[in-house]
Amino acid sequence: MMRLPHRLVIGTKNLGKLREARAVIAEVLPEIEIVEDATWPDVAESGATLEENALIKARAVCAAMGLGAIADDTGLEVEALGGAPGVRSARYAGPDGDDAANRRLLLAELADHSRRAARFRTVVAVVSPEGEEATVEGVLEGTITQEERGSGGFGYDSVFEVDGRTLAELDDEEKNRLSHRGRALRALAELYNLEAG
Repeated sequence: MMRLPHRLVIGTKNLGKLREARAVIAEVLPEIEIVEDATWPDVAESGATLEENALIKARAVCAAMGLGAIADDTGLEVEALGGAPGVRSARYAGPDGDDAANRRLLLAELADHSRRAARFRTVVAVVSPEGEEATVEGVLEGTITQEERGSGGFGYDSVFEVDGRTLAELDDEEKNRLSHRGRALRALAELYNLEAG
């Protein structure tokens, strides 16, 4: 089995993802040193699946930095839309769209749907400088709201509801305990038999 590198670069330029990943890794993988202020060229997420994209990012960051890298790709899969936006979640409203445009489009697409079940799925990939690789997954089931609620989080958090509250209505600690990304990183900790928490 691959040994988890003790120094890792978190392969994302999304500040929300970075903050969440740092917090969960500090909790469940306390032996890991996160390399701060790392920079690398932009990476085209050209994969057809979340797993492919996570590996593309982790491999590119590992190669650029010469250090172990961890990266994720996350998709929102909406039942009434046949699993869309899925792997295209970040670019749902087009290449020039942002989080707000993605949310507006999603709510418009679901305007006439009463079935609003959805799930977030995160695949985390780890790549070592020696070329070893591993992936894990975290899933969070929920529903899409009729309108945005909450001021926290990022992405689709303000329209994704779990147990009566959107992810944007949770504080950081609650969200990290519950979230798809948190679940994937905990699965990574379990994979390497490291003590969580």
